[in-house]
Amino acid sequence: MTLRRAFAAASVLILSACASPPDLSQPVDPIGDFRMGHNIVVARDTMMGPLSREATEEELEAGLRAAIEERLRRYDGDGLYHVGVRVEAYVLAQPGIPIVLSPRSILLLALNIWDNQTQERINEEPIRITAFEGANTGVPFIPSGLVKSKEEQLRNLSISAAQEIEELLRENEETWFAPKPGRERVAFTPGETPVAGAAPPDAPATVN
Repeated sequence: MTLRRAFAAASVLILSACASPPDLSQPVDPIGDFRMGHNIVVARDTMMGPLSREATEEELEAGLRAAIEERLRRYDGDGLYHVGVRVEAYVLAQPGIPIVLSPRSILLLALNIWDNQTQERINEEPIRITAFEGANTGVPFIPSGLVKSKEEQLRNLSISAAQEIEELLRENEETWFAPKPGRERVAFTPGETPVAGAAPPDAPATVN
């Protein structure tokens, strides 16, 4: 098979394997009393892995924050919980790397969830999350650096990471977000301090 035909065949595989992006406009089943307060993403001192394109701190933070906002802001329980994420390491696969090396794009994150009422972290230790470009957004069999821009890779990774965070919250629904009778709903506008309760924890405390 010629190189031209090989790439043509691979393109067919890519198109058939990539599903439509998830529709986030659909109604959601509640995750207990979960409602997201502050959406804090920090990418200071993030490690760039081998064979990676370089992303700035601002690009990493903005991309992941936007994906988390899209996915978690849909929930409207009576509780209020702050989400803190630290980007610990990343790889955005480069173009021009031999396919045999199979470079993959990846995000390594540390997640913490804080209860606004108690101002305490509800997970005992930071939760490590490894996000890859998902089947619906990634490129099977071919390193994504060959066919996707850095911005596309980061967007796909951020979508996958936000989905993993959502699934983790749902898995711990009964433990973390059980509705609390008599709890007063705290008003909250994204980007502002809640009008009732203590001030949210600062970013370093939230993500470490």
